[in-house]
Amino acid sequence: MLARKGDWVQIEVTILSPEERAPQVPEDTKKVPLQMRVKGFLINEIASLDATVSIQTMTGRIVTGRLVAINPKYEHDFGEPIPELITIGKELREILESPEGNSKQNGGDQK
Repeated sequence: MLARKGDWVQIEVTILSPEERAPQVPEDTKKVPLQMRVKGFLINEIASLDATVSIQTMTGRIVTGRLVAINPKYEHDFGEPIPELITIGKELREILESPEGNSKQNGGDQK
């Protein structure tokens, strides 16, 4: 698949190689490079995946890296749901709406 000048693309840039990583990072982290992914508009006339290209980001920065996606999707994920957090809002409302919850909210039991 080819990308043409002006296409929306995503590149990958290696920030630190494994040897350049800080000594205090965990061992499994030290084994891999620190990389960033950046989306922007292709500056090169034409490019294929894995080629080294330059892009212009929405903020106007020019960044050079390896082309990894053409017309990339927007994806975001907060991970798997945490069972305890699924019902906590409902449980808290029940506590606050109960007579015991209201007295605690207003400074506790005062006699």
